[in-house]
Amino acid sequence: MNWFENAVIYQIYPIGYCGVERRNSFNPPPAVGEGRILRVIKHIPEIKRLGFNAVMFNPLFESTAHGYDTIDYSTVDSRLGTNEDFKQVCDELRKNGLKIILDGVFNHVGRDFAKFKDVQQNKFNSRYKDWFFIRDGNSNYNDGFYYEGWEGHYDLVKLNLYNPEVKDFLMQAISGWVKEFDIDGLRLDVAYSLEANFLKELRNHCKGLKNDFWLLGETLHGDYNKWLNPEMLDSVTNYECYKGLYSSFNELNMFEIAHSLNRQFGAEHWCLYTGKKLACFVDNHDVTRIATQLKEPKHLTPLYTLLFTMPGAPIVYCGSEYGQTGDKHAGDDTLRPEYKAEDYDSSGELPTLISKLTRAHSGSSALHSGSYKQLHLTNRQFSFIREHNGEQAVVLLNADGNPFTFNLSMNKTLTDAISGSEVNLSSPITLPAFGSMVLVSSDSLKSKEGM
Repeated sequence: MNWFENAVIYQIYPIGYCGVERRNSFNPPPAVGEGRILRVIKHIPEIKRLGFNAVMFNPLFESTAHGYDTIDYSTVDSRLGTNEDFKQVCDELRKNGLKIILDGVFNHVGRDFAKFKDVQQNKFNSRYKDWFFIRDGNSNYNDGFYYEGWEGHYDLVKLNLYNPEVKDFLMQAISGWVKEFDIDGLRLDVAYSLEANFLKELRNHCKGLKNDFWLLGETLHGDYNKWLNPEMLDSVTNYECYKGLYSSFNELNMFEIAHSLNRQFGAEHWCLYTGKKLACFVDNHDVTRIATQLKEPKHLTPLYTLLFTMPGAPIVYCGSEYGQTGDKHAGDDTLRPEYKAEDYDSSGELPTLISKLTRAHSGSSALHSGSYKQLHLTNRQFSFIREHNGEQAVVLLNADGNPFTFNLSMNKTLTDAISGSEVNLSSPITLPAFGSMVLVSSDSLKSKEGM
């Protein structure tokens, strides 16, 4: 089994996490051993305690501002530290059994990218003009030529991924990251904008470096099979269910998320992605924090229970495990605060719940690899079963402010991963207000004890 089959992923946006200036002044980095990225090492015991087995870093290579305007694919951002600092972080993550995923920003670069600076200076005489989409005209910056920016953002200069020289440059960068930091996978920024043949070549290159290398693509809507297939990506971001997750609770309409899950995985429905692993989340560095998004804070319990038990690889964004707030309407910086352990209560109800859910997900093959079938559905209650190689997991959710009794009439006894209690499914099962249960075999829980 590839490592990502039972992955539970912790997401870090380094520029925010480390509390660095949001615009790069390009000062020399601090001395080796003093970089702010080393703060992650102190965080590793807590990441492990919470039960995560992989860490995904958003952009951390030299950039002009937010990381997605890369200017040097081989050098860690000077605001964060040095390559030696980040290698020390990666070594510690690996010692602790944590896989490492980096953010690959391959659709575009920043205006300070050396090859584009050459084009700015030499215009159509630059040997790098075909690295970009350059033509007659002018830019917002009065460059004396027009170029394509990503979705109209001209700080993000679109790369020409049809150019073999560009592709070779990016493949060499990935090889360098594997050699220097021993990474295990990539999140591909705006994968929906990447050229199809480039994705195919990228997959072949990465799998040649490591056969279990994981490729996750950022996608929004449409048929995910366009990118999620044996020739391209191993996984994509499940934005369809992201919306359904918070909206179903906010509107007290569990039919919405149930429809999406039936559409994507239901054995008696469309089965669009059966057997495939989508990346699931309730928030990230680009969207409003879930603790702000939800109308009823008590819905965090059944919501996170659903995240870790629905088909897919669950991802939790740093800070959200403690109920961190942040509104997208106030700007991206509010979503990306500096991480300070003293600001959070690691013994609180939500992180305690998440630590149980991570272990249930990674320990139960039914939860990380099983089929999906709906059992019970009303506007405010939802139950489903997942099965894999004879192992079963039954999930019960109550979005209502009152207790609810499920009558599943199933002749079996399972263990609730949240409370630890044995539950006889042949008898009525009453959930408290805003409650949830994850019923699995006791063996799948024992296998993850002491992580």
